[in-house]
Amino acid sequence: MDHSLPNPIARIPNMPRSVALLAYGGLLPFLVLAPASLVDPQHASLWSDALFAYGAVILTFVGALHWGFAMTLPDLSASRRTRCFAWSVVPALLAWSAFLFSPILASVLLVTGFLTHYWQDRFLVAASHLPAWYLPLRFRLTTVACICLTAGASAAAW
Repeated sequence: MDHSLPNPIARIPNMPRSVALLAYGGLLPFLVLAPASLVDPQHASLWSDALFAYGAVILTFVGALHWGFAMTLPDLSASRRTRCFAWSVVPALLAWSAFLFSPILASVLLVTGFLTHYWQDRFLVAASHLPAWYLPLRFRLTTVACICLTAGASAAAW
């Protein structure tokens, strides 16, 4: 398995335009809510709560990707398929539990969920034939989500 990280600014070859538009468009709530929570201290908790809610929804979504991969990728071993099914529900559990804690702990849980999911993606890519654009895209999306969630936690802590 290649342990290097993707170049975050290099063009991702062969990624369908529709995938790029939807994936990067999905970052807009992160990119609006995180700065709003930092520059509007009067409403920081509102912006941060909205940010964490969106982060929880997206973390649940990326977890569900592994359920779909487990159902459809023909080249997965039985044990890898079982691990994909099992892992796919963990992000939703982390996302839900984030609502039970303070904003800082919620952010830690969500960021941990996104980073761990990216780690799981790396193992899945090594064990299957996903498109070459999948992992570099996931790296970029994960990086932005984690930075924004951390910023939202900082704003909520002030």
